[in-house]
Amino acid sequence: MAKTSAVEKNKRRRNTVATQSAKRAALKATIMNQSLPIEDRFKATLKLASLPRDGSKTRVRNRCEISGRPRAYYRKLRMSRIALRELGNFGKVPGIVKSSW
Repeated sequence: MAKTSAVEKNKRRRNTVATQSAKRAALKATIMNQSLPIEDRFKATLKLASLPRDGSKTRVRNRCEISGRPRAYYRKLRMSRIALRELGNFGKVPGIVKSSW
């Protein structure tokens, strides 16, 4: 079995979240609905628990588009501070001007 990188795992998780989000939301709505009988809500809880864990939105990690680095991530630019500085020095990031680092 070949090892997969963290970047590939994260991409797979994003796909799983996209496919499972509607099903998870429906089950969560059923679980939270107090007007339903407790048996139906418990069955919905079991179904939610049987879904893949990677289908949860919280399992997705923000990673740099360039390096795959998970830390010091700028959401607006979708890159890490290191990649931002590197590309900013060369003037390849629109709107970023090197003043002094």
